[in-house]
Amino acid sequence: MENVILLVLGLAILAIGCVNIKGNISTIHSYNRRKVREEDIPKYGKTVGTGTVIVGACLVISYLLTFWSEAMPGFIILPGVVAGLGFILYAQFKYNGGLF
Repeated sequence: MENVILLVLGLAILAIGCVNIKGNISTIHSYNRRKVREEDIPKYGKTVGTGTVIVGACLVISYLLTFWSEAMPGFIILPGVVAGLGFILYAQFKYNGGLF
């Protein structure tokens, strides 16, 4: 039960990612979406949302794997966060023109 934070955080991040995928980018900081053109908002939301969903899903999967092994979550969380951040950074550079 000490790993419940993985589940709660994972579900929250999954929910935010789903909101972004549907085109609502209001959950993203204003300075990160400042230069996104109006016509690119749906593509930007899908790309950032995909990265966010990957991170959230990895946290939830890691929570489920803790029932079998306490050592397993690290092997799931690290690649998931790297892949998710890759999607988010790709969207930032492609649609926003940089990190800020």
